[in-house]
Amino acid sequence: MRRVRVPLGERAYDVVVGHGALAELGGLLPRSAKRAAVVTQDGVPPVGELSLAHDVFTIGAGEQHKSLDTVGELCRAFARAGLTRNDVVIGVGGGMVTDVAGFAAASYHRGIPVVHVATTLLGMVDAAIGGKTGVNIPEGKNLVGAFWQPSGVVCDLDALASLPERELRCGYGEMAKYHFLTGDDLLAMSLTDRVARSVEIKAEVVASDEREGGRRALLNYGHTLAHALETATEHRLAHGEAVAIGLIYAAHLARELGRIDDARVDEHFRVVADEYQLATGLPAGLEPGRLVALMHRDKKALDGLTFVLDGPDGVEVVPGLPETPVLAALGRMA
Repeated sequence: MRRVRVPLGERAYDVVVGHGALAELGGLLPRSAKRAAVVTQDGVPPVGELSLAHDVFTIGAGEQHKSLDTVGELCRAFARAGLTRNDVVIGVGGGMVTDVAGFAAASYHRGIPVVHVATTLLGMVDAAIGGKTGVNIPEGKNLVGAFWQPSGVVCDLDALASLPERELRCGYGEMAKYHFLTGDDLLAMSLTDRVARSVEIKAEVVASDEREGGRRALLNYGHTLAHALETATEHRLAHGEAVAIGLIYAAHLARELGRIDDARVDEHFRVVADEYQLATGLPAGLEPGRLVALMHRDKKALDGLTFVLDGPDGVEVVPGLPETPVLAALGRMA
């Protein structure tokens, strides 16, 4: 069992990682809470017995349910259940659940505590940690949301045994980015240590830039194209699958700009394709111009096309890129 601290002063919290970590849930709940609202989906492993009176609210599966309508329905349900500002929301599931439950908690009564129980690998290494919550609108992914830190996070690795292979691949896609954010040899670690180290990397970055004013954007490595791909495919391409493709694209773009050499591009292929067995090419039928237009809408795009790119000093945010190299790198993804 590993316990990682997200150091945010008075709002610091623990992420518990390991087999059987669900047993630690009770110790992460706020002492003031008398009731809990458990937000989950069909098929997600239950949290078992809770010491608090609680109601279970099941939301739909699929990105179409990651919406303002779902958040509104949850907030109305919280009101009918009599939740107060001292009570707690418990998000149990993957990244979609923790994003929606976190945004509902941030919105209801202008903010009530939330604790996440991540049941997917993607949720454990990314979505449940760091306080970014949000939903989709037709114009793009995660364009509406709030920063709302949880009171604690449980990553029980036992939940991974029941995951479909595609869900595991999605987690590997998100985990792959951490290989390029530090010099750590994550592949040499056990799964517990690899998840915990991913959490540590994210926690350190979040603590230095909680609201993504600068450095936290590094955690979006591979995500600029990934979010465009999700929107362009109407979410037929899952998030982690899109991130894997986005990582390869970011390597091609960095090479196009002379920031890295061919050997570093090959290293991206080694991690993404060889080690994690993830697809690296663009889905058929996508127009490059459409993808560029969607990338212009990315949340990082404050000064033209903006990407997180590898380079001689490591991964960094590169704003204001012209479309010519962006399109050229897309041409290498066939």
